[in-house]
Amino acid sequence: MKIAFIGLGAMGRGMCKRLVDAGHEVVGHDVAPAARQALVTAGGRAAANAAEACRGADALVVMVFNAEQVEAVLFGANGAAETLPGNALVIMGVTMTPAQARDFAQRLDARGWPMLDAPMSGGAAAAEQGQLSFMVSGSDAAFARAEPLLKPMAKRIWRLGKECGLGSTMKMVHQIAAGANLAVAAELTAFGTRLGLDPGMIFEIVNNAAGQSFMYQMVGPRMLDRDFAPKGPLEIFVKDLGIALEAAKASRFPLPMAAAAHQLYLAAAAHGHIAEDVAAVIKVYEALAGITVKRSA
Repeated sequence: MKIAFIGLGAMGRGMCKRLVDAGHEVVGHDVAPAARQALVTAGGRAAANAAEACRGADALVVMVFNAEQVEAVLFGANGAAETLPGNALVIMGVTMTPAQARDFAQRLDARGWPMLDAPMSGGAAAAEQGQLSFMVSGSDAAFARAEPLLKPMAKRIWRLGKECGLGSTMKMVHQIAAGANLAVAAELTAFGTRLGLDPGMIFEIVNNAAGQSFMYQMVGPRMLDRDFAPKGPLEIFVKDLGIALEAAKASRFPLPMAAAAHQLYLAAAAHGHIAEDVAAVIKVYEALAGITVKRSA
């Protein structure tokens, strides 16, 4: 199958490689030249823009940062809508509000392009290994066409219903857990360090006891090694927890834990760390306590 893939960042890079290895023809675009080159190295083909990538494609996978970028990719100048063949499937992997997912699905359907609302979780390493967890919703027909493409990338594919927007709802809910878990991990690590414990020992004990979490296991080593190159930029949780809080406000539902975690990420952004890895959230506590959290030699 010929697949257009837009967004070749930390997640998209690994996803494309899995699709290429599964025998699909992948033509991708990203604004970063290095990301386009990585696709070529993996066996795909780079395109100058979304319109070029979508020419003759059977399916389009969109993996950009937010809904505003989706709008540009689909309907902007040199966008997918200029060349995407009729009835091509659109797999939407972008984290956005449920209302935005429904709106894109309706607009695409009106032009003859079925959409599967398909956000995922797992991180860059899981994308490389084909171990992502997909949270999908959409018509039975869209899912049947998407399943052979999702399987090479997935550990598990969760079907949430036939209405686009349900997948995005689940991803929004999931991000509360991911963001709050990481915020607490940063807090406990910094607190223990301030009290004289070795941060590496804190990490080992918590993750081999009842307090363990996937987010701490995945991101904690980057905190301890002070590896803040953006494998997953901190801006993700500024955006994603903001989405959850806006939805909660609209439905009159309290999210005190999500709000507290969101404030921590906003504080990190205010300190100038928004483009760094999510591990940089630890720097807020370092600045407050006058400490450095670092693994012992």
